[in-house]
Amino acid sequence: MTATSREAALVAARAADSKKATDIVVQDVAPHIGVTDYFVIVTAANNRQVDAIIDEVEEKLREECAIKPAGREISPDGTWSLLDYGHVVVHVFQPETRDHYRLETLWNEAEAIDLAAEPGFENLEYGERIAKFLGTHLAS
Repeated sequence: MTATSREAALVAARAADSKKATDIVVQDVAPHIGVTDYFVIVTAANNRQVDAIIDEVEEKLREECAIKPAGREISPDGTWSLLDYGHVVVHVFQPETRDHYRLETLWNEAEAIDLAAEPGFENLEYGERIAKFLGTHLAS
């Protein structure tokens, strides 16, 4: 299957959701930055969950979209990881690191996909800060 950037971002988000990631945000950054179309930003509770989410995202994007990451970065302390697919970049953070970087606010004008309106999401859970962010950034 040749997936669009949006479809690949949603596959990645569903994979993270299946591993109980929280605060899942899929941002359409294409109009604002020229290097990628979507950021998928999620929170994992600990190092093991970061690894499990990254592995699941890689597997699902390979199976469902026939794509592999061009790059993979992991912080030395395991508090964040990144998968770069070119048109989609997946960021997995532990809570403190996510709160420190607040990546979703770097392109504050970027719209987010309403994942609750998309099929296949079972475990969507949002903390107060991300829920408030999504309240003002969901695509109409």
